[in-house]
Amino acid sequence: MTDLLALTAELVDIPSVSLNERAIADRIESELRAVPWLTVDRVGDNVVARTSLGRDQRLLLVGHTDTVPVNENERARVEGDVLYGLGSCDMKGGCAVFLELARTVSAPTCDVTYVFYTAEEIAAEHSGLLQLFRERPDLMTGDAAVLGEPTGAAIEAGCQGTLRARATFTGARAHTARPWMGVNAIHRLGGLLRRLEEHEGRRPVLDGCEYREALQAVAVEGGVAGNVVPDRASVTINHRFAPDRTGEEAAAHVREIAAADEFELLDVAEGAPPALDHPLLARLAAGREVRAKLGWTDVARMHEHGVPACNFGPGDPTIAHTRDEHVRRSEIEAVHAALLEVVST
Repeated sequence: MTDLLALTAELVDIPSVSLNERAIADRIESELRAVPWLTVDRVGDNVVARTSLGRDQRLLLVGHTDTVPVNENERARVEGDVLYGLGSCDMKGGCAVFLELARTVSAPTCDVTYVFYTAEEIAAEHSGLLQLFRERPDLMTGDAAVLGEPTGAAIEAGCQGTLRARATFTGARAHTARPWMGVNAIHRLGGLLRRLEEHEGRRPVLDGCEYREALQAVAVEGGVAGNVVPDRASVTINHRFAPDRTGEEAAAHVREIAAADEFELLDVAEGAPPALDHPLLARLAAGREVRAKLGWTDVARMHEHGVPACNFGPGDPTIAHTRDEHVRRSEIEAVHAALLEVVST
């Protein structure tokens, strides 16, 4: 079998910071076009390869090729059975697994679509996955999907939703020598900040997976001048909400807590419920650790398009995007073995 750690290192050494993914797309496309049992399509720098064996079900294996910006970790470094380097964890280890399966499994028991897409790490307007759904939805049809996001080789089911909102408080300007003649809008933020600090998020359990909601102030704006009582101040709030709530319900919850003079919903992305009752995903999850995905991933986009999905990949998600990002050989090989079993039995 191919040395999967070495293959991951090769992918790490191909620079692919978001929106600069042509070189890695070229490498993946070249590898896949050499495989006789695959049909390969390229849409921009997204590469999709498919088997067409007429099986009853089709599984999508989906991985993004981009990384966050370089942080003195752009080159692969192997120490024993651990690979360090940008994207090693998030998620070139997962991409290496998918690439190896694509070029070695000639007769899977379910048809398989291998999706390598761009720009997951930046704003949704650049998303290669959305580009594929928009321009070539035929390539994205399937019965279930596995996203190779780092999960430490555990199954992370569904994902939480996320939103950002701005709560604004108003006041009246005055000279700071005579503050009683005005109303300090920044001081009015105090109550909201205390409510956010004391807030205990819900912890609903869905299909055995406990999701943990969070509500955090992430930015504060206000002030006019060093001698002016400010008449306007705002807090930007990020809310991570469990998939048993819609974005509208989550926004209403934040609005109630904010109790602000003005409330603006800046953006929202719905979550996705666990979908491990699908036979292909249930087979993958059998006998493995299963937990809730506490962040947001493109599992939500798959759910939105009617494809049940889960997260399953090598690498510790808590070290993704860090300077010391790394992935272990054992996790890459465990993910490969698990997916090989699903598509071969």
